[in-house]
Amino acid sequence: MLGPGSIAIIGLAALVMFGPKKLPELGKAAGKTLREFKHATKGIMDDDDNNKKESEEPKK
Repeated sequence: MLGPGSIAIIGLAALVMFGPKKLPELGKAAGKTLREFKHATKGIMDDDDNNKKESEEPKK
């Protein structure tokens, strides 16, 4: 787990590498990517649950 010192060092390194104007754009892009990833994995899990339910139902 990251401690407060580690997070500060990572933040400072990002600030030096990308500059203060670019960091908000990078944060927005990272958030958007994370939301899309979560949405996609939720869709896959829902499909998997539906397939399990269909296979467990008795066939007529």
